[in-house]
Amino acid sequence: MERASPRGESLNRSDTLLMDGDCGLCTHTAVFLHPRLKDPHSIRFVAIESKEGQDLISTFSESMRRADSVYLLRNGKPYMRSSAGIRCLLYMKWYYSMWYPLLWLVPLPLRNIAYRIIAKNRHRVFQRPATCIFPGLNPN
Repeated sequence: MERASPRGESLNRSDTLLMDGDCGLCTHTAVFLHPRLKDPHSIRFVAIESKEGQDLISTFSESMRRADSVYLLRNGKPYMRSSAGIRCLLYMKWYYSMWYPLLWLVPLPLRNIAYRIIAKNRHRVFQRPATCIFPGLNPN
């Protein structure tokens, strides 16, 4: 599932960011990311609750499936929590992607502590969206 970009580089169409469709922070993140992507077709946003999201998650290891997290499927390899979030910078324009190496230097346990604090408080700070903006999720 690869195609060439206008500059001739290969883009993996399976790169997918799986986020909570009922989360205000996830919605704001997707709205922030999309216009800042180097190539808007380089990554797809999918709700975890959607059939496609659940199908993708079912292919992950047992420990990853149990995690309540954001997931990034990049080049066929799944990442979660802060590792997924920081790798999202790689899809963005240079003035965002330049932060990737610096943030990657922060030790994983510290990054994931920060991730968990934000994840725990996200519904208090960000209002839940009235409708899910991610494709493929039908509201109940």
